[in-house]
This record gives sequence, C-alpha cells and structure tokens, in this order.
Amino acid sequence: MNQTTGRTLFPAAILLVGINLRPALASVGPLLDAIQRDTGLGDIGASLLTTVPVLLMGICLLGTAWLRGWIGERAGIALGVLLVLLACLARWVWPQAVALVLTAVIGGVGIAIVQALMPGAIRRRAGARSGRLMGFYSTAIMGGALISSMACAWIGQVWGWPTALGIWALPALLGLGAWLLVPQGPKEIMGSVQRRPVHRAPRAWLLMLFFGLGTGAYTLVLAWLPPFYTQLGWSGEAAGAMLGAVTLAEVAAGIAVSLWVDRSPDRRGVLFAAIAALLMGMLCLCLAPLTLAWGAALLAGLGIGALFPLSLIVAMDHGEDADQASTLAGFVQGGGYILAAVLPLVAGLLRQNLADLTPAWWLMAGLCLALALVAARFRPGDRLFLPL
Repeated sequence: MNQTTGRTLFPAAILLVGINLRPALASVGPLLDAIQRDTGLGDIGASLLTTVPVLLMGICLLGTAWLRGWIGERAGIALGVLLVLLACLARWVWPQAVALVLTAVIGGVGIAIVQALMPGAIRRRAGARSGRLMGFYSTAIMGGALISSMACAWIGQVWGWPTALGIWALPALLGLGAWLLVPQGPKEIMGSVQRRPVHRAPRAWLLMLFFGLGTGAYTLVLAWLPPFYTQLGWSGEAAGAMLGAVTLAEVAAGIAVSLWVDRSPDRRGVLFAAIAALLMGMLCLCLAPLTLAWGAALLAGLGIGALFPLSLIVAMDHGEDADQASTLAGFVQGGGYILAAVLPLVAGLLRQNLADLTPAWWLMAGLCLALALVAARFRPGDRLFLPL
C-alpha cells in the first residue's frame, strides 16, 4: 500500500472506529422497558448495563502504558473493536439477562482499549497537527451515540430489541476491516517504557479533573435531563427529543472544534467559549426551564460537545512524544470517567431528598466556574512535568 493511500485511509479508519465506541451503551436506554419485560432483568441488573461499561472504561484506561507495551497500538485497537463486535453479536444471538450483563463487560473492555490507544496512534502519525484528527475522532464517537440512540427504538419496533442491540456488530465489522488495512506506523515501538510515571505530575491530575468535570456534565445531562422535563409535565417523547437536540448540538460543536483546532496552539479562547455555553445552558435550566428549554439544550450541547474533544487535545498537547501523550490521555480519561460517574449519582441523591433536580443544575453551573479557572492555566507550550 503506497504512502498516499495510507495517509488517506488512516483518517477514514479512525472515523469508522470512533463511530463504534458508543452504540453498545447508547442503544440500551430506549429499549430498556422491553428488555426488562422479556428477560426479567431487575432494576439493579438493568443499571449494570450502563454502569459496568463506564466503570470498566475508567479502570482499564488507567493501564494505558501497560496495555501499549503489551500489545501495541495497532493490534490493541483491532482487539478492542473485535470485542465490541463480539459483544453486539452475542446480544443478537443470545438475548438473555446473563448474556446482556456479560456483554456489557466485554463491550466496556473493548471500548476502553480503543480509547486508551487511539490518542497515541493519532499523535504518532499526525505529530503536532494531531488536534484536527482528535477532533474528528471525538465527533465520530458522539455521532455514533446519536445514530444508535435515534435508530434503535425504530429497529426494535420492526425487528425486535435483540436485533436493535446486535445490529451494531455490522458497523463494528466495517471499522475493524478498515483499521486492519491501515499500515503499521513507522515509529511505533512495541514494549516502550515510560520514562516517568504520569501520575507523579501535578499537571496530570489537573488535566484529569478538567476532563472529569466536562464529561460529568455529559453524564449528568444524559441521565437526568429527560426525567427533569417529564417531572415538569412534558411527555416522554418530547423529553427524549430534547436529549436528541443536545446530542445534535454536541456533534456540531465537535465538527467546529475539528475544523478550528489546528489554527492556533492556544486553546484557551475556545475553551472559555465552550465553558460559557455550558454555563448559560445550566442557567437556562435553573431560571427558566420551560421558556428556555430548547435554548438550554442547544447551549448545553454546544458546550459539552466542544469540551470533550478539547479536553483530550489539551491533554495530548502536554505530552513530549506520542508514548507520553498516549499514557497521559489514558490516565486523564481513566480517572476522568470515574469522576464523571459521580455527578449523576449526586443528582439522584438530590432528587431523592429534595424532589427537584434544579440544585443539580446549579451545582454544574458552579463547576463551570471551576472549569474556567483550570482552563486559564493551559498555556501554549506547557508540558506535563510543570508545577500546577
């Protein structure tokens, strides 16, 4: 395969791989009532279908350096996509409660492996101009969530929920095939050793906090925005449509970040814009949730959709080389996903005790100010082992 074809195939492959990193999660929610009815899966078991993959993503991502040294980026990403494919296929042919929980584990591990290794692969091949590819990769992840969440209910009505859960094995097969066609990166070294553990750098923990709070906004909105509006009298369909609007805005923001990000090494301006959009969205939910509902969805989606790729890009900016950038991205995502899982839990406790989710939106608004203070520290040229 010639060099030009390889350069063209790599961006296409990362997009096809990225699209497959959320359907195994996003397709469950709209089908949950039918799944529980047919399998007898209880509420606790049903919650495991989303909780387990997210926790596994966080835990596995913390082992990025070991994983890269053990299997390498190219083979590791292929293994991760294969696990996602097998998890979806098993749900299609074995639609039982035990199988659903088991495939949640398998799919979560596969997603974690890909997300651990892909940033390093992008940095290794694209170098200093990896920001745009990271933006498109992150947008593909959000796009996969959008497509699957919108399509699975319709597929379930026509062919049943096992097909609606399992059909995502087909795009996973396409993504795996495209990735296997990508030639070996010339600079990838199997078993490379990280010079200094990233967890010893205070800056790594700051980057983790930034990613975790930004992703926490996503998990908070994903879990509690529809119940917030059904409690205000909206129908379930209308509340679901609002969540779809949030996701559409996320994808639009991700595309915008992808097109802009390589124009300037200073990310702070667009970071402040994303945080401001998220803050205004939260204030709309707090002050006028009915009058400004769709404005809140648009603003929150734009903020969340921009912060997700930007937080990864800023983390990779701190790496001195591809190996360090990959390890740092895994550490930031691993701890960040675990932190992000806390916000929906806090919101649930607030709702249980106060019968109102408005305090949760106020909490996220306050965290937006914390995000802005952290973002102000991300100066161009910063590297990992710098003081806070």
